[in-house]
Amino acid sequence: MKRPFVVCHMLTSVDGKIDGPFFGAAETAPALQLYGELRNVYQCQATIYGMATILGSYSDGLLPELPPAEEILPKEDYISPYGRNAEQFIVAVDPQGTVAFSSPVMEKKGRPAAHIIEVLTESASPAYLSYLRSIGISYVFAGEKQIHCAVLLEKLVQYFSVDKVMVAGGGIMNESFLQEGLIDELSWVIAPVVDGNTESASLFDKAAFLPEGRPVAFHLKEANVREGHVLWLRYSRVSA
Repeated sequence: MKRPFVVCHMLTSVDGKIDGPFFGAAETAPALQLYGELRNVYQCQATIYGMATILGSYSDGLLPELPPAEEILPKEDYISPYGRNAEQFIVAVDPQGTVAFSSPVMEKKGRPAAHIIEVLTESASPAYLSYLRSIGISYVFAGEKQIHCAVLLEKLVQYFSVDKVMVAGGGIMNESFLQEGLIDELSWVIAPVVDGNTESASLFDKAAFLPEGRPVAFHLKEANVREGHVLWLRYSRVSA
């Protein structure tokens, strides 16, 4: 399989949390700044986000129930005209097809405009496919009932000529790529704050519906202490 290089780029607390109260601490601010700067350094064409992250920061929330589709579209990949010449992509993993958007392009301060690609399973309704087409959002299928990350990566190469991808959460998304052996590098920014919240998500979290995973080994490539006592660690995956 031809696939892009994959870096998992994340910001956590000292205890490995990726969300929660620690984000509001003053001591986290230098880590947030560094995290954004490093995102630009990696120069990835596509950034992949899981459902929780998309709902929290990159969408209009959950879509209300749609009326039945007038046309039953086939469960086939669709590349919007907006996506054919795009250079940057936000990839939203949304297995059932439930997320609302208002535009085919995502614009975030300090980042280039990016075309939205929805990643679906065949469980997505015909009405949702029509909804995405009406907005101009591309979509690809990556599994019948469950997302297969390798299939997703293959399609990013096939349709969008992507050769470098960033996986940026949440923990379940990161773990899914990890267990499929698809993370080449881990870029880990650690804020000098302990969160301690047992409800907060972690850097890698196994979904309840997935089988028990196996330990995955990494080699430390680089360790950097940055301004504000922030730590940046870079790991490369140990080849099987």
